Amino acid sequence: MTHSQSNITTAISWCLAWGDKREPNHNLVDLQQMRHALQTGGAVPEGVRSLVEQVQKLQGIADEDFPKKIIELQDKKYNDLWNQTTRIGLVYGGATKIKQYVFEAAKIQDVRGASAILDRINLTDLPAFFEVSEKPNPTSKWLNQHFPGLKAALIPELIIYSTGGNILAFCPAAYVNDLANAIERRYTEETLTANSCAVGDTFRLLEIRFGLLQDSIEQTKWLDWYQNHHTDSFVQAYYGRPEPGQDWEELFKNRKSFNELVGKLASAFNKRRSGNDLDNVERPTRRYPPMFETHPYLQRDETERRNCVIQAKGLPKEPWLSEALARKKIVGQQTKLEHQQSQRWYRRSGFAWRPGLVLSWVNKFRLFLKETQQQKTYYRGLPKNVPWYKVRESRTLEDIAVSCPHTPNSGVTNGFVAYIYADGNNMGGYIQKIRTPEEYQKFSQDVSDATTLSVYAAIAKHLQPRQVSDRNDSSSTWVHPFEIITIGGDDVLLIVPADKALEIAQTIGEEFEKQLTQFQEYQIPKSQQDIKSIQCHRYHPEQAKVSDCKLSMSIGVLITSYDTPIYYAQKLTEQLLKSAKSRAKELKTSKYYGGTVDFLVMKSVTMISSKINSFRQEGLTKVVSEKQTLKLYGSPYTLHELGGLLTTGKAFKKSGFPRSQLYQIRSLLEQGKHTAILNYRYFRVRLGKKAQKLLETEFEKAWCAAKTNNGNLAPWMYDSSKSPTYETIWRELVDLYPFIQEVSETVDSLQNSERVNNRR
Repeated sequence: MTHSQSNITTAISWCLAWGDKREPNHNLVDLQQMRHALQTGGAVPEGVRSLVEQVQKLQGIADEDFPKKIIELQDKKYNDLWNQTTRIGLVYGGATKIKQYVFEAAKIQDVRGASAILDRINLTDLPAFFEVSEKPNPTSKWLNQHFPGLKAALIPELIIYSTGGNILAFCPAAYVNDLANAIERRYTEETLTANSCAVGDTFRLLEIRFGLLQDSIEQTKWLDWYQNHHTDSFVQAYYGRPEPGQDWEELFKNRKSFNELVGKLASAFNKRRSGNDLDNVERPTRRYPPMFETHPYLQRDETERRNCVIQAKGLPKEPWLSEALARKKIVGQQTKLEHQQSQRWYRRSGFAWRPGLVLSWVNKFRLFLKETQQQKTYYRGLPKNVPWYKVRESRTLEDIAVSCPHTPNSGVTNGFVAYIYADGNNMGGYIQKIRTPEEYQKFSQDVSDATTLSVYAAIAKHLQPRQVSDRNDSSSTWVHPFEIITIGGDDVLLIVPADKALEIAQTIGEEFEKQLTQFQEYQIPKSQQDIKSIQCHRYHPEQAKVSDCKLSMSIGVLITSYDTPIYYAQKLTEQLLKSAKSRAKELKTSKYYGGTVDFLVMKSVTMISSKINSFRQEGLTKVVSEKQTLKLYGSPYTLHELGGLLTTGKAFKKSGFPRSQLYQIRSLLEQGKHTAILNYRYFRVRLGKKAQKLLETEFEKAWCAAKTNNGNLAPWMYDSSKSPTYETIWRELVDLYPFIQEVSETVDSLQNSERVNNRR
């Protein structure tokens, strides 16, 4: 029995042994002995042994034993499971409208604090509801005060997953509403203004394996009925349509499983979140809604426009703060390990609320470096007199925007940062095939671990500490040049230096797939891998790898000035992510299941006044005729294409291609296909032979090869998948040019030195 199976066995057995009432049916000592025995392989107490055997029998039902007719669930084989009438609770909940809460603040310090509060609730407080400890902690005291009896009914094994801002857990049937209310109340009391939602329901033992069943079992629609109606539109809307190579019976089995219970809770969650009452549920529409007075004559805080309660004396400019903003600010300071003296303003405020344990992402990253033995690599740029533990966390976006200290003449533009927003692809489709709680638990943990490790690996590979000037004195200090806003489930939001943004984004996507393909269940079988999937790449498709992972990531990257308003940058980055996910969905028809990236370099806040898609359609797309459309951009890119774009950018820098001519050709793109081609050829032949050869290899043949002849299309690419369309990566190359480090010597300078040596 695997660890996950053991936990689920313990959880279901605990709920059955507890019973339907608030007081347990069996002695608590027997329940604890049963829990210990299931975890250690010992003997289960006699009084609860039959319940444990029923649970193990349920978990032992194989796919080939799936009954063909519903009446088979009542025969001798499953009779004891069907007659088990004790119901098992299942609760699902978490924060909602997360971005509204996190990004309503205007400063990165407050955004950091808001995210840290939610992370603490998700990763520490809610799991603490289920902890079994003789020493009471603040969360346990809070739970016992507001929900007496609930703590005794919960054990750690009841949690199926608690990552990504949501929790799914079993629970004794009588405490379902209490646990759902506790989740909502915890979010409200800790954040004051964040929205949350939690729902729960009870189910029979057999339903955990075979999905929702009617009380009169013969009325349940089963496989024989489904086979006669699977072509009906309403049936397909519920059970889905089969993928190539998938039969109808497999769809039914996927739906009639634990997956159907989770789907019912997800539907109830959405209904309650929208403010609607749930049928046959003894709970008000909103149990603990955030509420604040809006008196017109009271002073408001500086960003959230809520009523002020204190003046933070000791902070710069001594701002007036609401209590919600004060909590974000003090947690943000603790997250960045700022001096205790700078936090004195909160201790003087008189607030009873305390931040609790706040974990720093940088501390977690340091632990990753130690475990993977990458400390020497990451700290390679530090002077010998600066120990690694003296490197502090970046506290402002200006800290992140500085250029590399060990390459002062790198040519990289200062003052720019990059927002990276990543989200998983194909998650919904994969979850629909999960049939058991054990698989849910493993899937959640695997994805969470892969996401976290991919971010750490990317940062360790492409970044190192950077030197910044300290505002308090004339000295300088070393910082970790990144800001992790959140990593939860398959979601990532971080801020990094602009010159390393795309490398980091590419590595995150590649490492995510690499981490998951260690497990066989996430691998695409070789028999199903299609070599045609590499043809979707526009850059050297013959060098691309065939998709071998069922899951991947889409990533949006916005490169912008560090003083761009955070809420505005976040909205644009979210649009880029949606564009990348849309591209990934299109490429699935070509059997490409890998990651995609969309990025934008925004030199000024006024560059885009509408949505990015509208900006591209109206400003960067030119319909020449019915037979020709010009797209003056190439985004989004696959991960393979993104690596090729970076390689091509470095090739242009190495070739010594004059920057003025880069900008001139960009301005000529709008004048038509032939004008741009002629001007590119003209400027290209003026370079040296080695530079011309480099551009021919890394740009023309790599990206712009003609489809049907040996003609010269550069800087255009022909897209035959749509109506005759020509697109180009030239704009992206020009935008990225300032963020590519200068090479020590260009090809032409090397060629000239060779000529001088030959004359000598």
